[in-house]
Amino acid sequence: MTSEQAIREDPVPWRVRLRRAASPGTEGASVPFRGGRLTAVLGRLGFLRGLRRPAGSGGTSAPARDVGGMSQWQLIRRRFARHRLATVGLRILMLMYASALFVEFVAPYTPTRRRLDHMYSPPQLPRIGLRHGLHAPAVVQHVDPITFRRVYTAPADRAVRLGFLVRGEPYRLWGLIPWDRHLVGPVGASGTGEGVQPTWYLLGGDQYGRDLFSRILYGARISLSVGLVGITISFLLGITIGGISGYAGGRVDTLIQRGIEILNAFPHLPLWLALGAALPADWSALKVYFGITVVLSLMGWTGLARVVRGKILALREEDYATAARLLGAGDARILFRHLVPGFTSHIIVSLTLTVPGMILGETSLSFLGLGLRPPVVSWGVLLQDCMNMQVVANYPWMLLPMFFIVLVVLSFNFVGDGLRDAADPYH
Repeated sequence: MTSEQAIREDPVPWRVRLRRAASPGTEGASVPFRGGRLTAVLGRLGFLRGLRRPAGSGGTSAPARDVGGMSQWQLIRRRFARHRLATVGLRILMLMYASALFVEFVAPYTPTRRRLDHMYSPPQLPRIGLRHGLHAPAVVQHVDPITFRRVYTAPADRAVRLGFLVRGEPYRLWGLIPWDRHLVGPVGASGTGEGVQPTWYLLGGDQYGRDLFSRILYGARISLSVGLVGITISFLLGITIGGISGYAGGRVDTLIQRGIEILNAFPHLPLWLALGAALPADWSALKVYFGITVVLSLMGWTGLARVVRGKILALREEDYATAARLLGAGDARILFRHLVPGFTSHIIVSLTLTVPGMILGETSLSFLGLGLRPPVVSWGVLLQDCMNMQVVANYPWMLLPMFFIVLVVLSFNFVGDGLRDAADPYH
């Protein structure tokens, strides 16, 4: 007799048998059946194969019940977690923004520290050895008396010992908290005299003997914050103008859409260059920063406005919007209280895909000398040193800021693609 026939001929209902098997010490008690324990129950009964539920039992699996009880944001988060590139990109962005937020602590040096004996010094990559522990090779500068070219050598008997939470140059965290501890830095040098301050440039030095790695981290604070401030302005303009266009309709919608089309007809880069050149040359670094942010935002809100307008057109005649209108709610309340929250996920996706364009816009303007200017440190300003092809050919590490730009832009694109797929209910 098979297990399936045994179940059919047994007068005791199969649900009761499952409850008893699930809780052997509580026979006769009412124990709720839980589908997640089905495998253990079948193992006790010996029905590991051939067991089928009677038709019409109406039972559903635990994963199905779990998904059915999730909210929209929980479903988006679950689908987003399955997108590997998106999760990797999100971790990279979190690391970059955390480094930019605590840059004074993370960077080994301040962006203005100079060592003339380390002009265009090569990268000093960390190593681990039995003699020196965690260390980096010490480099010594030699000037060719004929060509006057600087050549660096790494003596075998000299090394820069590294450590964590070491004392270094004093600074003020966020301009408020005085401290002198750095996440990682040199703690001493072997093979040198006492009192000699060792120098460790992880990614090499620039033309003035400044640490390129520290300057890249300080530049990340400016370049990454430009994108965040820019999308905040684009968000306000896109939501307001796009919402009015979709909710009002008629001539107002036509006028706004024609204006957006005219604005999109201009090539973005020449328009950015023209607006950047219009900024006064005597402005302070703070004014130039906000001026560049506004310039980038003037071209970044049109895409979001069209997304908002299309969603509002589809939702403004829904029953809940009509009910709010009949109850006396104003147009502004219906638009921003009832309609806009219905497609928040699409807005987030659109904003995420807009940030890389703003970062590249700031980099382009600063690289061409029409955006941020020294002594302000940004990724575009750092790339100004690469305009000379001879410098790039002799000191290729000066192009390393470009690697961070590409990494951040790709991470934002991966995160945007993951959010777009996660927010799509038909995906």
